[in-house]
Parts: sequence; C-alpha cells; structure tokens
Amino acid sequence: MTVTGLSPDITRPDAGTVLVTESSAHHLTVEEISAVVEHAPWPEGLISFSTLVSTDGETVLTYTQWANGEASREFMAGLTGTEPVEYRLYRSSGREDPPVPGCVVVVSVEFDGPDNQRQQHWIDTVFDAMAGETQPHPGGISGHFHLSTDGTRVLNYAEWTDEQAHRDALDTSGQATVGSSPGWRRVVDFPGVKSGGFRRYQLRHSLSVSP
Repeated sequence: MTVTGLSPDITRPDAGTVLVTESSAHHLTVEEISAVVEHAPWPEGLISFSTLVSTDGETVLTYTQWANGEASREFMAGLTGTEPVEYRLYRSSGREDPPVPGCVVVVSVEFDGPDNQRQQHWIDTVFDAMAGETQPHPGGISGHFHLSTDGTRVLNYAEWTDEQAHRDALDTSGQATVGSSPGWRRVVDFPGVKSGGFRRYQLRHSLSVSP
C-alpha cells in the first residue's frame, strides 16, 4: 500500500463511502489525529484520511473515503470521539485547470425526515441555480455534493481560493447564497429543510492510498 501526502481526490471512482466527523478543537487536536493516521495500521477499506480545522479554530473535521461496503464507523468513532455521518458522493462541479484551494467551505443541510429523492432534488436545485449565473464568483473552485445514507442530510465539500472570496460572494449576492440568479430563491425556500449552515475550514493534513 502506497500512501501519499496529497489533498483528497473527492471524485476518485474507488471511493464508495465517505465518513465525516466534526469535533471540538478543545478536545481533539490535528496532531493527535495525524500521529495515529500516519503510524498505525489503516483499517481495511480506508482510501484517504483528511483533517481540516475551522478558520475560527473551534472545530476539527475529518473527511475520510472508503471502498464501498468497508467503512469502519467504529474506527472513526474511537479516533475522534464522535459518531461519524456516512455519505456517498452524488454530484460534483469544478473549474478546468483549478488553482490550489486556500479554503474549504463545508455546507450542511438537514431535512425534517429521511427522503432520498428530496436530497437529490435539493442538490439538483442548487445546480440549476448555479447554471443560471451569468458571472459566477471567480473565487469558487469546486463543489462536491454528498447524500447521507440515512436520507436526512446533504453535505457540500466546496473548495475556494481563500476565505475572503467566499465572504465576498455571500456579500455580493445579498441573500446569503454564493450567487444571485433567481434560482437561488428556490434553494433558500426549499420545503422540508430543518436546518442548514456552513463552516469555513483549512485543510491541515491529508493522506491517500494511491489508486
């Protein structure tokens, strides 16, 4: 097994499952996680392990990719002290010849009950809104939309040039979205959304098994 220190390839085809945890940075440090991931044997099926720290320093997020059917929730819960949420990648978009991301914005949406078709419809509505943009903000690099396997959540792993670019996009839209096309109103008013928000992160540590 060859492990390389690279940013995760979110769209790699051999990743069937994604496990994500969010923990308080006051209880868990990147250094503690990195020591285990770098030196301990990896569980069967683990393809990549990435650790991110929120720009306010309050939260540690782990984003891990696994071969389909081999994700170890026990490994992640034991390492981070937090029960992971299981996702699968649904749709992605990105720029050609993208620059190196300087910020990762993780957008989370929770619905009022499980419904796989509703999850997909919300993401498709976002893509329709993005397609309606005549001048997309130049700071946006990519968006990778995931469905939780329990049918209740959506997660977008969005790469930006830097934190300020994301702030500018929100300010420009005037409606707490990264664009201003009419389609974003359908996203904001989407029925059945229980809660939603985002947090900005810096990628601190990432290891991936070579395909």
